[in-house]
Amino acid sequence: MAESEWKTRKERIDVRLRQAVPSWEIISYREGMDLDSLTHHAVAEFPTANGPADYALFVDGRWLGIIEAKKVGTGPQNVLEQARRYSRGAAHGAGDWHGFKVPFLYATNGEVVWHVDERLPDALSSQVSQLPGPAELAARFANDPAAAIARLQATPPGQITRLRDYQDRCIRAVEGRLAVNQREMLVAMAPGTGKTFLTVAQIHRLLEAKFARRVLFLVDRKALAAQAVREFNAFTTPSGFKFTQEFEVFSQRFQREDFGDDEPFDPKVLPQEYLTAPLPVHTYVYVCTIQRMARYLFGAQGGFAQTGDDAERDDEADRLNIPRHVFDVIIADECHRGYSADELGVWRATLDHFSATKIGLTATPAAHTVAHFGHPVFRYGIEEAVRDGYLCDWDAVAIRSEVRLNGVFLREGETVASVDTDTGAQQLDLIEDERAFAAPEVERSVTAPQSNQRILEEIARYALAREQETGVFPKTLIFAANDLPHTSHADQLVHLARRLFNRGDDFVQKITGSPSVDRPLQRIREFRNRPKPAVVVTVDLLSTGVDIPALEFIVFLRPVKSRILWEQMLGRGTRRCDAIGKEKFTVFDCFDGTLIAYFKGASNFTIEPPRSTPVTLPQVIANIWDNVDRRYWTGVLVKRLHRIAKSMNGEARGEFARWLPEGDVARFARDLPAALERDFSGTMRLLRNPEFQKLLENYPRARRTFVVAPGVEDQVSSQEIERYGPFDKAEDYLTAFSRFVRENAGKVQALGVLLRAPAGWSPAALQQLRDAMQRHQFDEVKLRKAHRKVGHRDAADVISLVKHAAAEESPLLSAEERVAAAFARLEQKLTLTTEQRDWMQLIREHLVTNLSLDEEDFDTIPLFANRGGAARARKVFGKDLGKVIRRVNEEVAA
Repeated sequence: MAESEWKTRKERIDVRLRQAVPSWEIISYREGMDLDSLTHHAVAEFPTANGPADYALFVDGRWLGIIEAKKVGTGPQNVLEQARRYSRGAAHGAGDWHGFKVPFLYATNGEVVWHVDERLPDALSSQVSQLPGPAELAARFANDPAAAIARLQATPPGQITRLRDYQDRCIRAVEGRLAVNQREMLVAMAPGTGKTFLTVAQIHRLLEAKFARRVLFLVDRKALAAQAVREFNAFTTPSGFKFTQEFEVFSQRFQREDFGDDEPFDPKVLPQEYLTAPLPVHTYVYVCTIQRMARYLFGAQGGFAQTGDDAERDDEADRLNIPRHVFDVIIADECHRGYSADELGVWRATLDHFSATKIGLTATPAAHTVAHFGHPVFRYGIEEAVRDGYLCDWDAVAIRSEVRLNGVFLREGETVASVDTDTGAQQLDLIEDERAFAAPEVERSVTAPQSNQRILEEIARYALAREQETGVFPKTLIFAANDLPHTSHADQLVHLARRLFNRGDDFVQKITGSPSVDRPLQRIREFRNRPKPAVVVTVDLLSTGVDIPALEFIVFLRPVKSRILWEQMLGRGTRRCDAIGKEKFTVFDCFDGTLIAYFKGASNFTIEPPRSTPVTLPQVIANIWDNVDRRYWTGVLVKRLHRIAKSMNGEARGEFARWLPEGDVARFARDLPAALERDFSGTMRLLRNPEFQKLLENYPRARRTFVVAPGVEDQVSSQEIERYGPFDKAEDYLTAFSRFVRENAGKVQALGVLLRAPAGWSPAALQQLRDAMQRHQFDEVKLRKAHRKVGHRDAADVISLVKHAAAEESPLLSAEERVAAAFARLEQKLTLTTEQRDWMQLIREHLVTNLSLDEEDFDTIPLFANRGGAARARKVFGKDLGKVIRRVNEEVAA
């Protein structure tokens, strides 16, 4: 464009500066002007040693920002280098950050704005939606990101209880980007891998480190907002307190039915002034739907369409004047959601309104998601989660329906019912001429009830077989084509399924966003937590973000063309459920497998194509031998072997021991790809052995015992059946743990320390040990219960559990016994003063609970800190403090 820089400044940039809230007063530089009096001023042509800055932004007498302006036809991204040069040459800057005297630098052509915060070394620049206002700069300057990053780096995420290894890696990846001031980032994690828990943990760290004071957690469903509030309330911080005891958590207004009948209803509604007039003392988390926030920003007419259960209440519909800087960090959950063009504009405008650091969470990145947040800084996919044992794999069944594939053909003279779609009234008609409805019109323009009946009967055949096998009817989720008034496919399926199963109306329920569904969020909780409903029909309300771990069957009776929607729907079944021994789930494709085939190439799932008769194990092995898509079929075989390992009994392990070391099928599965690379012929010789293949198909399964005792009078109560990780028997669990310890002694450093080099024992080693055990599904509490089940004592500490697993003659000591024995040995080796003995008694109390010690504990553990902390300990023990700590740890681990 031919527009001059002067015109761009006057008609674009100056206008933007005056539109800021509060606005900038634009003045020209004058020699000798009183800089202390500049409270909200943009000073044009302010001199520096390296040339004049186009705009110098002063707030309360401090020079906080520089704007470098260019004409509208010039891209501003590289122009930031000029602003950097002026910042280095500023004589009156607000500080000094590795040579930069002014921290907040901007470059703009009046339409596009680029920004960098130079307070952090190696800071990254980014495009932002608007120029800042005075209040925004003041608020940002009040935070010290370098100090916050230092606190984060000094506090490892591993201190968080229940944090998995990949969640730890994700937190570190995000915080690594925060350390270079990356202001938009995306995290991609498979459904069911704990994004909400991870988010709560991440937010706590950001608040605790003072990287942020106010955090907005955006979700797109009220159900997810209520779920997030529960997660915040349940989260235990590294200090042992609940999240809400350390920081305030607010939400938008809920109704009582948004929470379960047996759940406390005490979400705190955010005071309006916390949004419109935030103060430095305000530190909190706000959980809110994107629809609610858009309505706050743009009013009832400018936000999202209000439908179903997620419609916003009219008494909350006021538009608010929310400043851009109210939040320091925004985390947007399920940010993949597909929107119409108009809704996508609202979604972007809502996020762009705020100047915060923005983090998007999704399982399935979409084009608009990547465009806004960038490519993922961390990924953890379905296949990786299945391999690690955190998610379930799945099988597929193809159901062929001629109507679903070819549509409906009506002949002359057939009787049909015409439905008035406004009232639902039906009128019988005779077809006067042949009429054809293509497959896409089924359930949209025409329905064939017998088709739906036959499909449900086929699904029921699988469900009843599963119930006979396990004694429990499999939780089933059916995705219907629609839930339109008077022509609802969902209603038809519910009616047919209730008659088919004949177990009462509460056995089959509809859960959609339709006003005809009473309390849908309560229905979701019942589906998740109670035996009934066992079958739920939905359209898309349960397609994303809803956690139903016991779900075993997913039925697609609606066509799907969106990869994102497909993967989110499949993600409802991936959750593990140890309570029912869930090792896989089943997908029913009612379009003859065409949906699965369509998404095979585009999906993040690795999919074994559905067949009327699944590919046999011998055929899978033959494909590998014949080099038919060897990598794919190797992956299929690995999954099949993992399923065998999870479902075989002790007798099977004995039979497999003829072929595999200790009969360990799981280890054979894990090592199979490498074994094929290392010794293809030798490995295939085993796999192609007819007797081995016969065992793979007909191995002894774990049997469910059943005894009828009609004379016994019953007194009924309920509790969860104790399970030992993936094992039903305590003996098998302990055997597996012994195998884990022996096989990983050279791989997991903490195990090597305990078994061979106790001098290296430390809190870090203890944490590494527990993390490794958790990854392999070994829990200390369950291990103790397993020992009790087989007749051993159940008070053993984790060190004893490991040592006994490595050598059965090693005694199972309680923590008290272990520490007492360690101190008995120490008393013979150390000569101590009276005060040192007093401190050793404190150390002994600490070790009974923690089993390890490092110097940092003296300042962080109240038992020590209240008696002078590390400083006093150094004075008491002198230069020998480090030696004492090492000796103590070594004796405890001995």
